[in-house]
Amino acid sequence: MSAPGFVAIGSGPAGVSAAETFRRRHRTIPVRILSSDPALPYWKPPLNKEFLGGDDTHLELHSAGWFARNDIELNLGIAVEHIDLDAQEVVTAAGVRYRYWHLVLAPGSVAVPLTVPGGESAQPLRSLGDAVALKMAARFAETAVVIGGGLIGCETAGALAGLGVSTTLVVPETAPLHRRFGAEVGKRVAEILADAGVHVVTSTTVTGIADDRVALATGESVRGDVVIAATGVRPDIRLAADAGLATERGRVVVDEHMRTGAQNVYAAGDVALAYNAAAGRRVVAEHWRDAAQQGRVAGLTAAGATAVWDSVPGFSCRIGGFTLTYRGWGDGYDASVLAERADGFVVAYRLGGRTVGRLDVTANPVP
Repeated sequence: MSAPGFVAIGSGPAGVSAAETFRRRHRTIPVRILSSDPALPYWKPPLNKEFLGGDDTHLELHSAGWFARNDIELNLGIAVEHIDLDAQEVVTAAGVRYRYWHLVLAPGSVAVPLTVPGGESAQPLRSLGDAVALKMAARFAETAVVIGGGLIGCETAGALAGLGVSTTLVVPETAPLHRRFGAEVGKRVAEILADAGVHVVTSTTVTGIADDRVALATGESVRGDVVIAATGVRPDIRLAADAGLATERGRVVVDEHMRTGAQNVYAAGDVALAYNAAAGRRVVAEHWRDAAQQGRVAGLTAAGATAVWDSVPGFSCRIGGFTLTYRGWGDGYDASVLAERADGFVVAYRLGGRTVGRLDVTANPVP
């Protein structure tokens, strides 16, 4: 059994940031990262944009040498079976036990499966392995179908169309991104995708996949040499729930310091429903910058420093020829105001007369 120390479960930005931050404060305490992903820790946002599009993309959060120099032990490609809070141990599926003094839960999210006949043949896009498989398949594909009108679906459809693949995006709502940003933005995003060469099919769902045909609820079918399931993700709270930690809205409840209700156990990233000091309430944050910030707070708290999560969540993504940048609380609005700009448009989201979010959509520079 290993010597006790700091353990992070998850090798994404939250887990790595927590481990890195703790190591800076404590140079001699063992620091370990446990991850089911076999790849060296990497950024996920470029997977369905720059990496898929063929750009020279450096995905690694840090090099293998960096982890070695900072004496951070990487344990990759292993499955954690459960957490023993009483013994302060993390137990893997192979029966290996890691004792901890401080534990950060940052396992991220898992893809929501496409539960239709033949749905298992659709490719997910959640990991580096998924992205490599899709990139190779796209090299030989003439057609593609992307299922799902969220950010990942829109980004992936735009990237595939940019590669010259005839791409169809199937959206169950009346427009892409409708649920998140409203009907007016959804309509504009549909136009952006159409200009990028994407055929957008709205207000229908997929009923089955057979060979290279994707059947729709309308009775029609579309051809896809490659089919991608961008059907959403859900936080992987299994370990936390099995350990008896408090959960709410499908996430682990933590305070502004990322502390759970268990002693010396923290959560950060997708799995965390964290209290944001600036918002004055618990807020869901789903993007890598927020995950890295929460990981840093968790690492500092574990190290004995005073740190709170008080930053405004936000993200930036590229869809077709435009970049979308959002900052805000993302937990509801009752009014929105769209204003045109020479290079795009901006939307202010309001709740009870207060601005709670802002979306900037800006045309990318022509190369």
